[in-house]
Amino acid sequence: MSAHDRSGAATSGDAPSPPVLDGSGPAGSGRAASGLADSGPAGSGPAGSAVRPDPPAPTAGVPVAAGDPAAGTCPFTVERPVMRQRWERLTFLHWPYGADAVQRLLPTGLTAETCDGAAWVSLVPFFMQVRSGRRDLAAPWASFFPETNVRTYVRDERGRPGIWFLSLDAARWGAVAVARTTYRLPYFWSSMRLSEEAGHGADSGTGADSGAGGGTTTYTCRRRWPGPRGAASRVAVRPGERIPDAELDARDHFLTARFRLFSPVRSGSPRTARAWHRPWPLHRVELLDLDDALVTTAGLPAPEGAPLAHYSPGVDVRIGRPES
Repeated sequence: MSAHDRSGAATSGDAPSPPVLDGSGPAGSGRAASGLADSGPAGSGPAGSAVRPDPPAPTAGVPVAAGDPAAGTCPFTVERPVMRQRWERLTFLHWPYGADAVQRLLPTGLTAETCDGAAWVSLVPFFMQVRSGRRDLAAPWASFFPETNVRTYVRDERGRPGIWFLSLDAARWGAVAVARTTYRLPYFWSSMRLSEEAGHGADSGTGADSGAGGGTTTYTCRRRWPGPRGAASRVAVRPGERIPDAELDARDHFLTARFRLFSPVRSGSPRTARAWHRPWPLHRVELLDLDDALVTTAGLPAPEGAPLAHYSPGVDVRIGRPES
């Protein structure tokens, strides 16, 4: 299966990468692993100074406008993060949906945001690194692991754009426990694996690639807890060259430049947290294989057609405190 709009030749790697990552190695080692993660339970003021306010609420419905977010740039800062993360080797697969199909899965206070006349749902597998906000320390039970998100795009009652996660699968039990408790996010503990294979023209030691015919990246996920057990996903891609900034359009930014997440509460409007990072370095990507049940397990109809796809080597992220 090939992705439309953003397919392309293989890319040059930005940094050395291990061939297989599954979250089972020692924290901070980033070492290659041979099998699926089996990480078991292991003991388990404002977010920042605003440089400028969030984009204003739309005047009619919630369609995206060109330049919103402006050129993919975060409209605020997070100067005192509670957590520092690195999101790397991300593949974004996006499908359009009817707004009603998405809205019925949202809590009171959030509205599905549309672009090109549709709400959008994305499957995003990647590798996560987590450190504390002030001391920049890694937690051995929750710091380095593959993750896969199913997400959609929303605005709250104040018109602030952000992400609503329908599910988040992670290979580290400790990370799942903390996220479910602190941010009340729908995390699931899963067996996961991210593997990279150098292709023709690629440096097998670094993953760097000189052009067409480069390496492949494969993400696998099988849910363990709390279920449904066995819900699984497999994505294989061949990353391509970076997309020039001048070629990125409002839809590209709508689907990737999101700097706020919303999380559920027992009553009232959802809580939110800011996530600051530099603009995404987005690459073309060829989708080689897709076998996914996470989107439908989240309560959506099966997506139709080939997804719109992006790839990114990654960004460093500052996460703010939960706020109203």
